[in-house]
Amino acid sequence: MITRTIYQSIKESMFKGKAIILYGSRQVGKTTITQQLASEFAGEHLFLDCDEPDERAMLENVTSTQLKNLIGNKKILFIDEAQRVKNIGVTLKLLVDKVKEVQVVATGSSVLDMASEINEPLTGRKYEYNVHPFTVEELSKASSWHNEARNLEQRLVFGFYPDVTNNAIEAERLLRSLANSYLYKDLLSFEEIRKPDLLHKLLQALAFQVGSEVSYNELARTLSVDKATIIKYIDLLEKVFIIFKVSPYSRNLRSEITTTRKIYFWDNGVRNAVISNFTNINNRTDVGALWENFMISERIKQCNNHMKYAKHYFWRTKIQQEIDLIEEENLELSIFEFKWNPKAKAHIPTTFTNTYAVKHKAIVSSQNYQDFIKL
Repeated sequence: MITRTIYQSIKESMFKGKAIILYGSRQVGKTTITQQLASEFAGEHLFLDCDEPDERAMLENVTSTQLKNLIGNKKILFIDEAQRVKNIGVTLKLLVDKVKEVQVVATGSSVLDMASEINEPLTGRKYEYNVHPFTVEELSKASSWHNEARNLEQRLVFGFYPDVTNNAIEAERLLRSLANSYLYKDLLSFEEIRKPDLLHKLLQALAFQVGSEVSYNELARTLSVDKATIIKYIDLLEKVFIIFKVSPYSRNLRSEITTTRKIYFWDNGVRNAVISNFTNINNRTDVGALWENFMISERIKQCNNHMKYAKHYFWRTKIQQEIDLIEEENLELSIFEFKWNPKAKAHIPTTFTNTYAVKHKAIVSSQNYQDFIKL
């Protein structure tokens, strides 16, 4: 079993009087993490899979007395796919307040309903963690950094979903299954989704624009829907952990672009499945976009896993000066430019470094990317 970097932080949060909530897309490894925790408390836990109607019903409209009877003398209650439970926030609040000796660990594959339901009832009563696909660091520790470097081109195309990395021969089939239905399972049951076909068309459009600034107006015209629908659907796709936005950095210069955004996929494999392109790196025209998506998602996953509370931006001016990624932590800036080919011409604009104090800067290629990951 590949140990997740975030696992130790989760474990250290246990039995401190708060519920532990794990968010992340389906098949990203949340259940594996809970099973690993359960193995350390053999015979002392109760595991409920809320995709199962009968197990879900055990947590709906129940009293604290009924919850105590359900849990018995167990020390930990695992609630898998907790977003499926009606009024889950109230149930979790009862567990934290009335069954204090029991540690509750709940997982959710979307924040569509769950976050809004639990935020108010669980104010001050929860620790939240985001679980993402594997990282280079996690896979390198399971084998070696050298071995992972040998698999770099495979990762760029097929990504890091656990089932995909563990079954490389079936990677394409597994990713097509994910992208065609499974990742959308929560979205498709959500009442605000009135145009299911639009989800896939929108994701395709976003996949082709990775690395470029995204215009909601242009997307609306391309897909023949209104801008409000585009904004809503992108927000929903973020909430099920398929994509994420990066905003522009702007503080001092009049020429800085301030109103656009870039949109990336949490996983390269899902991005490639959306556009049905699993061609190897040597025969692709989008390797630059793949590399940028890979590096930025990897960096943000790393910060998340190590509890590093950094903010991330891109930078561009009206005269086309650009920086791919700006990381701001404790008001200090690190800046990065991504080039797959180590021989490609690249530079970091002096306009930026003359205007802002920069702690660290680097041009990250396929040759030195592990140094970037280890920062």
